Amino acid sequence: MSQELDYLSRRVTAGRLSRREFLGRATALGVSATFANSLLASAARAQGPVRGGIIKGGLKGGAATDSLDPATTAGSVMGNFGYCWGEYLVALAPDLGLENRLAEEVGSSKDAKIWTMKIRKGVEFHNGKTVTAEDVVATLERHSDAKSKSGALGLLTSIDTIKANGDEVVVTLKDGNADFPYLMTDYHLIIQPNGGKDNPAAGISAGPYKVSVFEPGVRCGGERVANFWQSDKMGFADQVEILAINDSTAQIAALQAGQVHMVDKVEPKVAHLIKHSPNLKIEAASGPSYYCFNMFCNTPPFDNNDLRMALKLAIDREEMVDKILGGYGTVGNDFPINASYRLFPDDIPQREFDADKAKHYYRKSGHSGPILLRAAEAGFPGAVDAAQLYRQSCAKAGITLEVKRVPDDGYWSEVWNKQPFSNTYWSGRATQDQIYSTGYLSTANWNDTRFHNEKFDKLLIEARAELDQDKRKNLYREMAVIVRDEGGLIVPMFAQDIEAISDKVGGYVGGRNGMMDYRALVKCWLQA
Repeated sequence: MSQELDYLSRRVTAGRLSRREFLGRATALGVSATFANSLLASAARAQGPVRGGIIKGGLKGGAATDSLDPATTAGSVMGNFGYCWGEYLVALAPDLGLENRLAEEVGSSKDAKIWTMKIRKGVEFHNGKTVTAEDVVATLERHSDAKSKSGALGLLTSIDTIKANGDEVVVTLKDGNADFPYLMTDYHLIIQPNGGKDNPAAGISAGPYKVSVFEPGVRCGGERVANFWQSDKMGFADQVEILAINDSTAQIAALQAGQVHMVDKVEPKVAHLIKHSPNLKIEAASGPSYYCFNMFCNTPPFDNNDLRMALKLAIDREEMVDKILGGYGTVGNDFPINASYRLFPDDIPQREFDADKAKHYYRKSGHSGPILLRAAEAGFPGAVDAAQLYRQSCAKAGITLEVKRVPDDGYWSEVWNKQPFSNTYWSGRATQDQIYSTGYLSTANWNDTRFHNEKFDKLLIEARAELDQDKRKNLYREMAVIVRDEGGLIVPMFAQDIEAISDKVGGYVGGRNGMMDYRALVKCWLQA
């Protein structure tokens, strides 16, 4: 029997036997399911990438207003698709280090104010033009221009000058920033010909796939580029396709029917059922992703910090993690940082549900009447149920929370960053500076709580230039306390990113964020 199993394993490794066929034959030989799966896992690890086919994802977060302009990218569909057609200077590695992409080398002056990036030679855009240092300069210029409305604008405000010097890009900062290369991993910063200044929504970059179809809010896809510069490491399928499926039931049905090979943002209550489904498996990434409720600090009644504090104390975090996440996550503390970040301030007291204190601050605020919270599943899986739990715990503190369910379609264009109290999620970023600069700096385009705090802004700039890690950690702690106690952010939970994938998918290895840090479709392949 051992010889027969060895033979079957070699056929799996060679791509000549499917997972289903292997399990069926192993069972017929009297092998236990546990042992058969163990052999299958070993065979899968040994099997190299398989080329060909169309790999498909069914992802949430698509909208009719989606655009190929990377500056406006929001949501999972466009974020994942950007990694299909786009190429970056650097990328975040699973160990939180940096992977050189178009930037072959990255170095800085001792004070971290001048950064030099050597651009890789011989890489071509999809239009046949060679990628140059001038294209990189133009890209950074466009995204640092307030007129672009780029989601990366807040990250680039510290740039003083950007220049091309032969095949090098030299960036001079107003103040030192030891994390500057990490800022270049932001998914908006796709390098485009002439920076995309001519046509930012052309969908042209140097990624493994060339855009072949784009129907906003419906589907998008690409065909493999024959001369992609790193074809041995990604871009194994002939084509890639993403279907925008915002409804959870429809999403899982598409996966079970074989219409797609992987889906994202799976609800925990569904994940437990999928675990028992044949030919499907669950992958969960523990990282910096958080689910939250946002209040506009500059809009009544949320411009009253006593009311904001009352609403922070009126949420039962433990209950929400248990009932909404089903154990796939941890409680949050009303600032966007958890232990997945290197300089996490772990000594800040955990905020807990306290009906009496919430009632005290609510009375102190002087507010009366219902408070409207808009909720949509597009914001995060289980968001509507979470909002109802929130309503119930608010009632215990004498606060009337009115929950209005809004359509998933159009959520990112009509609700998020537009309405004064709503739910959303953030996938986290590579560093604390990056997430704070993107969402909480006063001038950030994606400041979705309208949080404007002069002291916080000064501390953020100071922390960037601080090379002493202990001092830097203390600065980040002070910033966290300000956001926690004065901001409009309510973070009840940090969530694991849950995906469900078909057993036809090979090469899935997880990541810090979901979908292998948005690169599952380009790094995975379809097994024979």
